[in-house]
Amino acid sequence: MHYLRFMVLEQCIGFYNTAPLWLNKQFGIQQFKFPFVDLSTLTTQKIPTNRRLGHQMEFVFQQLISQSKRYNIILHNLPVKDDKRTVGEIDFILKNTENERLIHIELTYKFYIIDTSISEPIHRLMGPNRRDMFFTKMEKIKNHQFELLHSPAGKKALQSKNINSEELEHQCCFKAQLFVSYQITDIHIRPLNKDCVTGFWIRFDDFNSSDFKQHKYYIPTKSEWVVSPSDKVTYSSHFEILMDINLRMLNKNAPMLWMKKNDGAYEKLFVVWW
Repeated sequence: MHYLRFMVLEQCIGFYNTAPLWLNKQFGIQQFKFPFVDLSTLTTQKIPTNRRLGHQMEFVFQQLISQSKRYNIILHNLPVKDDKRTVGEIDFILKNTENERLIHIELTYKFYIIDTSISEPIHRLMGPNRRDMFFTKMEKIKNHQFELLHSPAGKKALQSKNINSEELEHQCCFKAQLFVSYQITDIHIRPLNKDCVTGFWIRFDDFNSSDFKQHKYYIPTKSEWVVSPSDKVTYSSHFEILMDINLRMLNKNAPMLWMKKNDGAYEKLFVVWW
């Protein structure tokens, strides 16, 4: 199978298998329960790799939902304009085929490290470069992206598609891969979902130690972050990968690594610069 085609399938599988960041309703936000999709019969279409990862995940979500029996996609990526100025975008509106109800879905897929030096659990989740904060994103979903549909501009955009904003139920499909500090074996993140823990994060000085020199590494592209490590790529030695990582540290860019251990097992990790 051609690698790019393989990648699209792996992105879809990786997305589907990623756990939701919380279950049911938390923080005043109802989590979307993803429907069953038969991955063995999944047919995929090309995903533009020049788009940012969030937009790629919208393509993945669209392909998976379109092959489920539970939901029909009514619209996606509908711009909301105030006069000529775009003030937002509606990710998806789905129709539940069982009860005909319309659901507004805000889609988010994140990679967060967990910094246990911060006392409040909800503030511990942040992007590997410490810029993308979970708490900020959650507040934006609740107070801006949901409310946008009830603004005059949002109502007008929906009316153009013959949709009444008052009949919509708001939900969020918030999937995440979480990375704990190296050698942390037990983590308490309630009410968040521990099933999201995917790997670990480590500082550069600790990575440049004997514990890691025996293994092999690959730096995945952003498009590959969502997928599980595999032998479909070429791995390099610790020595060979170190210069590339060091350059990223100087640019304050924390790379994800796939680590292929001597026993054949794979792990995901972030090497952080801070």
